[in-house]
Amino acid sequence: MRVVIKFIFKIFAIIMYRPKILGKENLPEEGGALLCPNHVHNLDAAIIVAMFKRKVNVLAKEELFKNKFLCWIADLFGIYPVKREKADMQAIKISLKLLKKDELLLIFPEGTRNGMAKGVKPKNGAVLIAATANKPIIPIGIQGSFKPFTKVIINIGKPIDYSNAREEAKDKEEASKLTRKLMEKIVKLRDEDPKVVKRVEKASN
Repeated sequence: MRVVIKFIFKIFAIIMYRPKILGKENLPEEGGALLCPNHVHNLDAAIIVAMFKRKVNVLAKEELFKNKFLCWIADLFGIYPVKREKADMQAIKISLKLLKKDELLLIFPEGTRNGMAKGVKPKNGAVLIAATANKPIIPIGIQGSFKPFTKVIINIGKPIDYSNAREEAKDKEEASKLTRKLMEKIVKLRDEDPKVVKRVEKASN
């Protein structure tokens, strides 16, 4: 059922948003990693799940789980609730377990849609989880308005190694610095000219 629904949504996404994925070589074929994109629209996580070959688990706001249909979809696709107002230890435990099993997990450091534009401080959870699990974070920049029949670009950056950042991540101030650096990379990927990225990819190949 998951494969069928994923295929149907992928066709829908291709028709409606013409998604273009850049930097595919930066997405590992195996092994655990955190995927950290900017949060543009309600469907940006769904498009990533549909367009990536590997299964992508997702942390999503717990409010979505009040809907029975969405709960069924969540159970089918590996979507887990997270409390956004405070440190959610249950969500952290689930994240560490998934990464230990060498799975992919998507987390939005912004915590809400267009959080940077709203002046919302990014969450340190992604950096803390990556450092604790000794897994990389793969920053992703998403471009697009998500208006019907417009193009959405998913720009995948190089993995960031947090293997030596475990002690830093435990300190709130240092964790915030690491998160700011992560957000800078995400913003850079979001704002990159896709034509330039494409030319660089061709040159490297």
